[in-house]
Amino acid sequence: MNTLSPFHLAIPVHDLANARNFYKNILELEEGRSSDHWVDFNFFGHQLVIHYKSKTNIEDNHNNLVDGKDVPVPHFGIILEWNIWQDLAKKLSDKNIQFVIAPYIRFKGEVGEQATMFFYDPCGNALEFKSFKDTSQIFAK
Repeated sequence: MNTLSPFHLAIPVHDLANARNFYKNILELEEGRSSDHWVDFNFFGHQLVIHYKSKTNIEDNHNNLVDGKDVPVPHFGIILEWNIWQDLAKKLSDKNIQFVIAPYIRFKGEVGEQATMFFYDPCGNALEFKSFKDTSQIFAK
């Protein structure tokens, strides 16, 4: 496969207005179509849709240990170019995002070395943003 097709991801949110504000104003994603129960966003060229779902129906997250850190599962995110990731990490820090895992270099000096950070949206969905200086390492063993 030479080119990547945009993916579509729909996630539950129990507070549509607060989640909409987060994705639009904190992550600065472009908003697309919407209704009273869902909102589309341009997630770095991919389609992210937040759907209202009552809080009692959202599963609790759990963690898996990766590189000595408790990684929230499930989570989703995007792999960004190195400089874009650095700019986003600074921007989120400046906006006082409460990181679950603050921006750092994971697997330093090993195969798959990457910059990563984790945080939750206002409705408890875990997000990971990462970057590889060498993108050929994305799937390396």
